[in-house]
Amino acid sequence: MAVFNLRAYDDHEQVVFCRDKESGLSAIICVHSTALGPAVGGCRMWEYNSDEGALIDALRLSRGMSYKNAMAGLRMGGGKSVIIGNPKTQKSEALFEAFGEFLNNLNGSYYSAEDVGITTADMAIVNRKTDFVMGLEGKSGDPSPLTAFGVYQGMKAAVKHRLGRDSLAGIKVAVQGLGHVGYYLCQHLSEEGAELFVTDIHRESIERVVNDFNATAVDKDEIYSQAVDVYAPCALGATINDTTIPKLQCSVVAGAANNQLAEDRHGEVLKQKGILYSPDYVINAGGIINVSFEQDGGEYNRQTALDKVSEIYGTLTEVFQAADKEEKTTNVVADELARKRIEEAK
Repeated sequence: MAVFNLRAYDDHEQVVFCRDKESGLSAIICVHSTALGPAVGGCRMWEYNSDEGALIDALRLSRGMSYKNAMAGLRMGGGKSVIIGNPKTQKSEALFEAFGEFLNNLNGSYYSAEDVGITTADMAIVNRKTDFVMGLEGKSGDPSPLTAFGVYQGMKAAVKHRLGRDSLAGIKVAVQGLGHVGYYLCQHLSEEGAELFVTDIHRESIERVVNDFNATAVDKDEIYSQAVDVYAPCALGATINDTTIPKLQCSVVAGAANNQLAEDRHGEVLKQKGILYSPDYVINAGGIINVSFEQDGGEYNRQTALDKVSEIYGTLTEVFQAADKEEKTTNVVADELARKRIEEAK
């Protein structure tokens, strides 16, 4: 596996492979940049098909965190970690304690938090072995509600820019992925009167949203072809690709998933199709913004965090307007702005 030749490798500062035989831990920690501050990004636990797949995911996600934190105006660099394993069957206290030991060895260059497959309770076990953890209960806590609120604000900005509408009432939204973030997003959308079409790999998650928000259930393979205003990918990444783009009938893509574009060129394909793409690391920054209020040991205030997350609306509007003016794709404009902020910090 040639790490430095992988397309996802982007001059990352550090890539750490973690293996603890006794606990069964196999993990990868990627630190993309510490120019703006210590690298911060969640830990994901997933049953990857290969070690290379896990590495590519961690590399892409850590770069995304650098850009996300830069665009959110945070004093944080970007990093990410992945634990290879089934989060439903392979968790143990020993595994998370071993992961904490590896985190501690990085001496604060990277702070971890929860992500897909990981809970705040899991991170509390990691915290037994290291202080380089954020998002714990009693502090900022579960970032999912703030992530969903940020996506909701970003979706409003996108609908305003693309469709000229200030309200989401009557707007049709196809939501793919109904985990914590997806559920809270559906709640915001339902309260404003949006019409929801939803899917998930778990039947119980679909039934919950259908019952709570009068949503229409859709087969997981049919979510792309719904005649809606907004497609909101809120599961894993790369769902916008050569296979799915021809099926899309929406005007806006605005969701919580990381790495939504399978390749950067798909931003141009969306643009040519007349679909406004909301760069994922800009719109889904609510969780990390929430966690950032733990920096410097300050007292966490939820309303202050909500006010900061609300700024995602303005940040995305800036990206949309610049893309129009410069005749570029929104993902290219966002990348350029993020890289500029990181380089200026260096």
